[in-house]
Amino acid sequence: MPRDAFRRLPLGSLRVFVAVADHLHFTRAAAALGVTVSAASMQVQALEQYLGVSLFRRQGRLIELSEHGARLLPKIRDGLNALQNAIDDTREVQGHEPLRISTLGSFLTQWLMPRLPQFEALHPGIDLRIENSTSLVDFQHSEIHAAIRMGAGSWPGLYSDKLLDEWLVPVCQPALFAKLGPVSDYADLKRYRLLHSSAEPWSIWLLGVSQDEAMSMPSRVSVEDSAAIVRAAEAGGGLALARWSLAADEVRSGKLAVASKKVIPYRLTYYFVCPPKHRAMSKVAAFHSWLRAEADGHVAPEGSDAG
Repeated sequence: MPRDAFRRLPLGSLRVFVAVADHLHFTRAAAALGVTVSAASMQVQALEQYLGVSLFRRQGRLIELSEHGARLLPKIRDGLNALQNAIDDTREVQGHEPLRISTLGSFLTQWLMPRLPQFEALHPGIDLRIENSTSLVDFQHSEIHAAIRMGAGSWPGLYSDKLLDEWLVPVCQPALFAKLGPVSDYADLKRYRLLHSSAEPWSIWLLGVSQDEAMSMPSRVSVEDSAAIVRAAEAGGGLALARWSLAADEVRSGKLAVASKKVIPYRLTYYFVCPPKHRAMSKVAAFHSWLRAEADGHVAPEGSDAG
């Protein structure tokens, strides 16, 4: 292709075309791109004039891809992805791009943040950016390099490495534990004000207890945030059923006490996840190696099969 032809390629219009095709709605596509609806519409019209074909069929506010648009879309999407990958590879070689990691907010607050100064000391040249999210990462359409997620280890097309097993453990303030004593069954729990997250209810720990008994337990407090439950227990708010990864450091420091020898394995475990090609990036490899070492040093709770 002649050099002048590259200068004439309507790259901005192609990007808008893909967004509109993905949403089949000009308003939503414009919002995703951060432009006005009229600007998005003008870009599509300019592209249609450039190509000499209609890319969409319009019926009022409803739109759908035309025959030409349907044929063109996968080729344009692949081309833009290839262009983005080439730019990312160049930025990676030059070392300008930050390392972007996605993880759960509770894990970030309770486990990862206290350890990050060690990573920064080992790798002062890596600009680390962390976002907290429970949603699966769309690596193809985001700038995220890797993620830490809870799951069963099955993410098709992605590399995954198991980091930590997880358990549910009753914890509370040491002074409260000294006052009310250990728990091992339903009757013992009645002495405490019970705390739990909506994802980790006390019924998991109780197991064989009937639904009527579980529903009759007094003073139960449930919140969405698993980390907030640990903080509430640390402040003396009651007995929390906590994920061990979120409470282990507080137990080790003496801020929390484990109130039972009954430890329940959690159904999900933590994994490091990324696209296979990202493993070759030096900054991703450095973070993964450091994370792996930190996870290997994480001690399981007493009473677990691993403890």
